[in-house]
Amino acid sequence: MKQIMKIIPLILVLCLFASCQQNKTSNLALLDNQIPTDSARVFGEGVISTNNFEFSITFSPEMDELFFTRRKPEANNEIYTAQFRDGQWSEPQLAFFTSETGWDFEPHISPDGNRLYFGSVRPLPDSTESTGLHQWYSEKAETGWSTPEPLENPFIERSVTMYLTSAANSNLYFTTGEKGERPEDWGIYQAIQTENGYNGIIRLGDEINSRGEWIAHSFIAPDESYMIYDFKGDSGFGKADLYISFNNKGNWSEPINLGPKVNTGKTEMCASVSPDGKYLFFHRGDEDSGDIYWIDFRPIKTQLLKETLN
Repeated sequence: MKQIMKIIPLILVLCLFASCQQNKTSNLALLDNQIPTDSARVFGEGVISTNNFEFSITFSPEMDELFFTRRKPEANNEIYTAQFRDGQWSEPQLAFFTSETGWDFEPHISPDGNRLYFGSVRPLPDSTESTGLHQWYSEKAETGWSTPEPLENPFIERSVTMYLTSAANSNLYFTTGEKGERPEDWGIYQAIQTENGYNGIIRLGDEINSRGEWIAHSFIAPDESYMIYDFKGDSGFGKADLYISFNNKGNWSEPINLGPKVNTGKTEMCASVSPDGKYLFFHRGDEDSGDIYWIDFRPIKTQLLKETLN
């Protein structure tokens, strides 16, 4: 009997822990109660995904704030945001940093939640004209997000850097190209954080950058154990497919197509994974329309990792 009495508190603690774990996704469930399993579903239909063109979504670590890109017909890309407060989500509104000149897209919140990155063609400080597509960032403070600033050298030297995502160690991954290259020949690059900042950028090897055209939109896992990105290749289902590559002690595996549960005859691109690692988010659409979709990422990742190890 004494043993049973000792076990009961442990059971209660475990139940409480399990309940807390389940509640981690409750914020997303209030945006979309159709929680996906092995089939991709439109995310937040009518709220996040509308009759406009939506893509590239990112969440705070607590999943109580989100940013995504929306493009209305005949309009420019704009970043929208919503917050979870007092048990409900706010209606998506234009982000506070929306530029009056140029356009913004493809936001990303760092794994620690302290930085918000995004791409913009707005003029750089002390300039009245755009010099290209640059990466900007805002820092989180107790009073909210700071006024955005552009990432300086070596990033600002490039006329185009897009879809930047960051690892927990602050290493950055993004799409760019060399001077004179066609956009379809651009690739995935890396910038490594050092004590002196970012000293340069490195084009990742052929395992990542030689499998097709329009290689872009890399999402890096916080621990750099995998990368999801998209390109047009011979093994694809449509115009662009999502692929995953696993990192084994600094060596990237050949990219593996995420398969028919994710990829279709349309364009799939701009992947991200929820901070809890449970859900894969991505854009699916064509040239003029498209939505943000989500699917349970864990079984897909487990199966494809197993195939890589075999």
